[in-house]
Amino acid sequence: MAEAIRVLLVDDHQVVRRGLRTFLEVQDDIEVVGEAADGAEGVDRATELRPDVILMDVKMPGMDGVDALRRLRELDHPARVLIVTSFTEQRTVVPALRAGAAGYVYKDIDPEALAGAIRSVYAGHILLQPEVAGALLQPEGTGSGHSRAGSLTDREREVLGLIADGRSNREIARALVLSEKTVKTHVSNILMKLDLADRTQAALWAVRHSNTEGSVPD
Repeated sequence: MAEAIRVLLVDDHQVVRRGLRTFLEVQDDIEVVGEAADGAEGVDRATELRPDVILMDVKMPGMDGVDALRRLRELDHPARVLIVTSFTEQRTVVPALRAGAAGYVYKDIDPEALAGAIRSVYAGHILLQPEVAGALLQPEGTGSGHSRAGSLTDREREVLGLIADGRSNREIARALVLSEKTVKTHVSNILMKLDLADRTQAALWAVRHSNTEGSVPD
């Protein structure tokens, strides 16, 4: 049996944390390894416990979820962060996604759907609601998308297209008959060449700049 997905809960409301723990603890493949009441404590607990997935609220006293995400990125923490929020405004959720979150869900999500979301981000997928994806696709920075795409190799364009489809590194490796290590190298090169911070931005960049057939431009 595969090892359980290790999950850290970060939310300033104890009732919310208790509810999440109660449900997740009955999942055979998910283990709640700890809790934190704000972003700063969440970063400390993440460093200590090394969870696979962090369920993070956005609005918290002291260090909020966005600042915690930025700190985790500075620490190069490998955990995938899933935002669990009651806020639907783009101005609240978009900064968290730009800071490195793998996706977000609302606190009224169906319990089984939440478990599925945890499994999905753990597998390397990106979860975005359409309205937030649209906001993230707004132009940022300088330079033409087509000119930057021209620096990519054919293989890197293939990898980028699969990232846009929500494929994990393992799935990309299988599809292209490559090792996961080689895929990771391609992903790093793509992020460097396109001046992007993470896979979420790469996926959105590919969607924004793809042609009518859905292919990354040459």
